[in-house]
Amino acid sequence: MKKSHFCDAEPAPAFSNLPSVSLSQLAMISINIRSLLWLSAIFRVILIVYGEWQDSHMEVRYTDVDYLVFSDAASLMASGDSPYKRTTYRYSPLLAFFLIPNSIIHRSWGKFLFSASDLLVGVFIHSILKLRKVPEDLCMYSVVVWLFNPFTFTIGTRGNCEPIVCAMILWIIICLLKGNVLQAAFWYGLVVHFRIYPIIYVLPIILILDPLFFRSGLKPRLQNWSSRQDKTLRSSNKVTDQYDLWKALKTVFSQERVMFGLVSGAVFLSCTGLFFYLYGWEFLHEALLYHLTRTDPRHNFSIYFYHIYLHYEHEFLMVEKLISFLPQFIVQLVLIFRFAQDLPFCLFMQTVAFVAFNKVRSSENALLWY
Repeated sequence: MKKSHFCDAEPAPAFSNLPSVSLSQLAMISINIRSLLWLSAIFRVILIVYGEWQDSHMEVRYTDVDYLVFSDAASLMASGDSPYKRTTYRYSPLLAFFLIPNSIIHRSWGKFLFSASDLLVGVFIHSILKLRKVPEDLCMYSVVVWLFNPFTFTIGTRGNCEPIVCAMILWIIICLLKGNVLQAAFWYGLVVHFRIYPIIYVLPIILILDPLFFRSGLKPRLQNWSSRQDKTLRSSNKVTDQYDLWKALKTVFSQERVMFGLVSGAVFLSCTGLFFYLYGWEFLHEALLYHLTRTDPRHNFSIYFYHIYLHYEHEFLMVEKLISFLPQFIVQLVLIFRFAQDLPFCLFMQTVAFVAFNKVRSSENALLWY
């Protein structure tokens, strides 16, 4: 009797219908955000300890020279003097206040504070991506890129304060994504006082405060992330986006926008007024006005560097100092009106353009923002 060919057929594998998963995806699934934070925190502690050893045993210091300025200003504030008695301290007194434990607990206190802010940035990156419906594996990749980036962890552990600003900006984005205008306004006023340059983000923030969404208790109308976007759909939405943008401009004095402006302005003016009362015109010049006319012929990667270097011995006119902001202003406007509907991406593009066209661009701020 002839055997049926069905008897000779091999049985189908039991797991043939399961989706294939790569090794990298399995690794990302098994490593959660908490494990990444602990690992990167330990790594930063090791670098801070190593930095102390290098400062004591080598000619080239690991610690950023600006950190020494911060620490000296904090020591002056702790003793009741003005932090601006320390030459080249051109920051808000808040920074010196945060670093007072440098002279009480340990001189590396500020490095731990900045590194903790660096870790907080990783947490906020994960939160923003989840709010925008980004797949979990890509969220984890993005967090890894930040937490284990040689540029970012080196800048924080050397004693640069920029991670604090990064964390505050990302927290503002989270507040806006969740529709919390008041909290976003408070932190925005504070971060502009702390470091003046986040003022460039005010226009896109105002544009996305659509009253139709906030009054109904919904989130602001921001684009969710998508790995594939249909070009036809994007082109058909182009006219609608422009119409919405002009509509937003016409309703600029809506309740939400006025509230954001009043709260953020009140926080900024309160902090500025308090420190002006305590430290006078010296504070106003060093922390705010100086940055409008600053020129720097050294350690500079700016496109204006060579011109500044050749003419530094001659006094620049005020018009010459201010006219360099014109290319920045034009580029910022173009980016805002093109990408305002996608706030996180818009702020990213603004930051890249701001650094690229800035008069003073050191290696640290260039590396941090890029």
